[in-house]
Amino acid sequence: MAAKAKHRALVAKGMLGHGPKISRGLQPPAVLRCADNSGARDLKLVQVFGYKGRLRRYPRAAVGDKITVSVKHGTPDMRKKMFQAVIVRQRKPFRRVDGVWVQFEDNAAVVITPEGEMKGSQIRGPVAKEAAERWPRIASASSIIV
Repeated sequence: MAAKAKHRALVAKGMLGHGPKISRGLQPPAVLRCADNSGARDLKLVQVFGYKGRLRRYPRAAVGDKITVSVKHGTPDMRKKMFQAVIVRQRKPFRRVDGVWVQFEDNAAVVITPEGEMKGSQIRGPVAKEAAERWPRIASASSIIV
């Protein structure tokens, strides 16, 4: 019974469960492009939420993962501050269940609030289907889902 309540809480926060395994293509201190209009331009990956690693192993993230980022370039009120974000594109190729390999031109993320709401109102560029399925609020704001 507790598992259902936990799942319901995650759905209420705007995040759905994990799907198939995706190649993890990003690790600190990767720099990602901000794909929304929140005021940030470049984001530096700091930590991956829910990453259960090993001693001295870097946490790694993939498309659809929630991460902690530091804003490197952007508006003065956002610079040098920590935010949460969701990865929407990665350059490292990953394989989908249907056998198709997907690779994007850049690494990009969307800045979100701790509750799972987007800080910006629109998303520039394509969004991976895995991120859109896991984060419905990002899917509704995106124009292109690949």
